[in-house]
Amino acid sequence: MTPKLPQILWVIRHGQSAGNVARDAAEAGGLHVIDIATRDIDVPLSGLGRRQSESLGRWFGELAPPEQPQVVLCSPYVRAQETARLLLGTAGIASSTKLRLDERLREKEFGILDRLTHLGITDKDPELSEQRAHVGKFYFRPPGGESWCDVILRLRSLLEMVTREYAGQRVLVVAHQVIVNCMRYLVEQMDEATILGLDRLGDIPNCSVTSYRAVRDEGGDEEPAYRLDLVNFLAPLLEEGTPVTAEPDASVAPSP
Repeated sequence: MTPKLPQILWVIRHGQSAGNVARDAAEAGGLHVIDIATRDIDVPLSGLGRRQSESLGRWFGELAPPEQPQVVLCSPYVRAQETARLLLGTAGIASSTKLRLDERLREKEFGILDRLTHLGITDKDPELSEQRAHVGKFYFRPPGGESWCDVILRLRSLLEMVTREYAGQRVLVVAHQVIVNCMRYLVEQMDEATILGLDRLGDIPNCSVTSYRAVRDEGGDEEPAYRLDLVNFLAPLLEEGTPVTAEPDASVAPSP
């Protein structure tokens, strides 16, 4: 029987972006607004982010061909596209691997909180900041923005498409920190407390790999299920001495 799941599903966060660097500078300087001149969608990788992407690409290139990605699903944001293209080019599989942009993998929409630091949110709208802290990031939806639940809703549709169109294939997803967390929530069938507990352990490192393999039970009668294989895997960067970064994306400071 043909499995109804991809054979392997990798989910990675893009390399360090110029926005990550700008956010760190704004927080360190006690500023209210992160200094990003472009739209969030247009923020490119930093020089280090390019190195991280290439280090990860070399790791994928060293895998045996039956273990390499066959299709890449990528956020349309520039930093994610650059990560995917550098990874594929460095791995030497750009010509044999389909790259497909999908808006459902975009960063979470921050609405009126876009580009504000935590201090900026608190000072600009203390009532909204209080509501944000009370409701929590899983359900809180800023005006004009999304909650984690909203992101999860669009990812349910994406996973249905992946199951329908890429059954039995090896699929790589390149996206953002919140996408990695919300994909884990869906694939591992978590609840709010579990995923927020993982989130509190720290930010997802740039160019880290979380992956799943489709496996059957020993009897082989059940439909394949995913087995968690790697979590925030960083060996490709560490082995090359590429600095590891784990900053939140720059659009907004992390929720308290």
